Amino acid sequence: MKIVVKSVVLIFSLLLTACGGKEEKKKEGFSVDREKAKTEKPAEAVPATSAVPASQRIDLENKGVGPVKSVTLSPDIDEALAKKGEEIYTQMCLACHRVDKKFIGPAPTGILKRRSPEWVMNMILNPEVMVKEDPLAKELIAEFNGAPMSNQGLTEDQARSVLEFFRTLE
Repeated sequence: MKIVVKSVVLIFSLLLTACGGKEEKKKEGFSVDREKAKTEKPAEAVPATSAVPASQRIDLENKGVGPVKSVTLSPDIDEALAKKGEEIYTQMCLACHRVDKKFIGPAPTGILKRRSPEWVMNMILNPEVMVKEDPLAKELIAEFNGAPMSNQGLTEDQARSVLEFFRTLE
């Protein structure tokens, strides 16, 4: 009888060990595992024209695509116009651009050492067409994670005052 009891206890122990030994623990937090759909098309790549990022490349010849064909800058900065431009920049542009550092968009400091005044104004006034037709604007979009610049609906005079403010950031 002792042998039968010992055998039953041994078999019962083996069954418990075999059935209950693996316990899954829930992970804390929230996670989702997804596989990419095979039908997705990759984003259109813009070929880089050099190893220098578009935001740092100097191109003073390109005037961009838009209404501004020529801008004449006086040697001296118009302080009143620059002040008005700073107010517009603070109100309309600061959500995406920081003066001295990359943010959602490029920093405007020193922009006129890298871009023509016409290109800057056309980008302010006509960003949708610029990112579709201007090669440099396309590269900037790619560099800044595809974040397009939104059209703020500024007039040419307002864009010119923002340009004058940018002259103070050099």
